[in-house]
Amino acid sequence: MKIYTVLGARNPEGQTAAAAHALLEGAEERGAAVEEVYLPEAAIESCRQCDLDGWGQCRREGRCIIEDDMPKIMDKMGRADAVVFANPVYFGDLSESMKRLLDRTRRVARHSDQNPLAGIPALGICVAGGGGGGSFQCMANLEKVLTTCGFDLVDQISVRRQNQRLKLDILRTTGQYLADGTIVS
Repeated sequence: MKIYTVLGARNPEGQTAAAAHALLEGAEERGAAVEEVYLPEAAIESCRQCDLDGWGQCRREGRCIIEDDMPKIMDKMGRADAVVFANPVYFGDLSESMKRLLDRTRRVARHSDQNPLAGIPALGICVAGGGGGGSFQCMANLEKVLTTCGFDLVDQISVRRQNQRLKLDILRTTGQYLADGTIVS
């Protein structure tokens, strides 16, 4: 099994990375191959809404006109057996880098004749620091966009700074189940 992890966080030592790495450690224990990308380090432009109707090549041809890292990331998601989205919660929402990627991904995936993401199991992790609020709203937003992209959303886990130790254990076990195919529908 190959698990591709998309992190909307910049800090590889931060809370979001720790949560994602706990899940990936569990998956690797069960033999899964893992790969990750930190979106703030990737070159991903915002959608240009190319044509006057707000659409463009994405709607007509199922691909984006912008030449940046988004097609490469989408290709890796499409070739994975499962995709994990790990997101730091800002203002009860997705990080700006995660929004840019998913805004364009849903336009391409939704209008592709053969959506390369359709049915791929996905798992969301939303990590709230500070007071810990906003993670449930963030999870609702993530669910909406991932299902619009065609992913099979199999689970979401909310992590707060206050419960991180407990949730890291849960994430490790979840990674094991994901690698075993137990939580994959």
